[in-house]
Amino acid sequence: MRKLGLFILLGSLVLSIGSGLVNLDDLFNYANQEVPDYITLDNTDGNPIDDRMATLGRVLFYDTKLSLDEKTSCASCHQQSAAFGDLNQVSVGSFGLTGRHSMRLVNARFSAEPRFFWDERAATLEAQTTMPIQDHIEMGYSGEFGDPTIDALLEKLESIDYYNTLFEFAFGDITVTEERMQIALAQFVRSIQSFDSKYDEGRAQVQNEIMPFPNFTASENNGKRLFMGPIEFGSEGNRIGGGIACATCHTPPEFSINPNSRSNGVFLASNGFEVDEGVTRSPTLRDIFNAEGELNGPLMHNGLFFDMRSVLEHYNDIVESTGIPNPFIDPRLRNGADIQKLNMTEQEFEDVINFMKALSGSDVYTNEKWSNPFDENGNIDVFFESTNTIEVSNLELNIYPNPTTEIINISNLDKLENITIYNTKGQSMQSISINGASILEIDVTNYKSGPYILVGKGAGEQQMTVSQFIKM
Repeated sequence: MRKLGLFILLGSLVLSIGSGLVNLDDLFNYANQEVPDYITLDNTDGNPIDDRMATLGRVLFYDTKLSLDEKTSCASCHQQSAAFGDLNQVSVGSFGLTGRHSMRLVNARFSAEPRFFWDERAATLEAQTTMPIQDHIEMGYSGEFGDPTIDALLEKLESIDYYNTLFEFAFGDITVTEERMQIALAQFVRSIQSFDSKYDEGRAQVQNEIMPFPNFTASENNGKRLFMGPIEFGSEGNRIGGGIACATCHTPPEFSINPNSRSNGVFLASNGFEVDEGVTRSPTLRDIFNAEGELNGPLMHNGLFFDMRSVLEHYNDIVESTGIPNPFIDPRLRNGADIQKLNMTEQEFEDVINFMKALSGSDVYTNEKWSNPFDENGNIDVFFESTNTIEVSNLELNIYPNPTTEIINISNLDKLENITIYNTKGQSMQSISINGASILEIDVTNYKSGPYILVGKGAGEQQMTVSQFIKM
């Protein structure tokens, strides 16, 4: 007998059973990620990241079972490919469209503003995490309109085996509570960080963010100067020189929103005509663009701006860009009683946009630790490698015809109870109970061409045989 760990080796074929599997003996590093010395903000406040709880949070974040229709997860509106935001103007929930654009969650931990949602209605990230679950439109456990309350969800999760394992692993017992969900989800969200941008590369080489960055182009450095620098005003709110003072509200190097910020002059709802003046929060300005320089979805709480130029044009002339004076506007967007007029040149528009692109990294979009742990069929296996190591017998399955185009027949099934077929990504294609049969006939007509793995398991899964076949 030989031992089978996480990899099955068949000649030159190596199959990594990774998709849909969470190995609790080999956790990702969430708790001790490297954070640059110049990053000083942290809204963790009593809920430090622990690898076990963040792992639970990752599963909860991607699990559609947290919604009433079991089709919507947190990740449905906060997608890794969009810096955990949404490319749509508003998001599709279980029972309709959200009222506002889904805020990017990247670097949510590194903000002086502890409150969450665009209107800051959640006092903490912990409180925020289960509010969408209890919203009728978003995930359905609202207790209104005939919906069950979140208590029904807690009961449902306690009946799911992988949550029994995960909650006991993280908290010491299988009890599922809203507070425990909040703790785990908040830890996972706070773990999502991005500090591998061109800005970070340059910032590490200088004493402060005001100095020119040696790795920046002339345009990027000028965009940085404009972003950081104060405005020189003339009469009636007209800018006559200096910067454009973005940093007074979006403070570097975190580029998070200043907690005392008020309205930025964009106070229309997502439908474009109703008033929504209570919006005072924003996500970090990091990773507005992806690594290819494309926007991670539309901008502002209403998602009405589809390019960065439109955003800058709004600040360039606030009254003309909205058409309606806003009495709630932040005083930093005024020069005395007058709304600011920045009089930006075409070159300044270009330079600021180039600087904004330099705030984006690449790792956050692809790192597996923040990816969907479920396989393409929505299945997941949570296990301890030390207790799931099984023995592989010398028994060879007889598979014919091999290669095949439609049907495979399998014999030599002694001592086996079931057979599972995996593709080369480790995803389970189907599982078949043997039930004492001497020959199994399996239709693989709909399989894509390529190699597949047959894993036969015996009683208690303590004995196993591994073979392969080729679908032509």
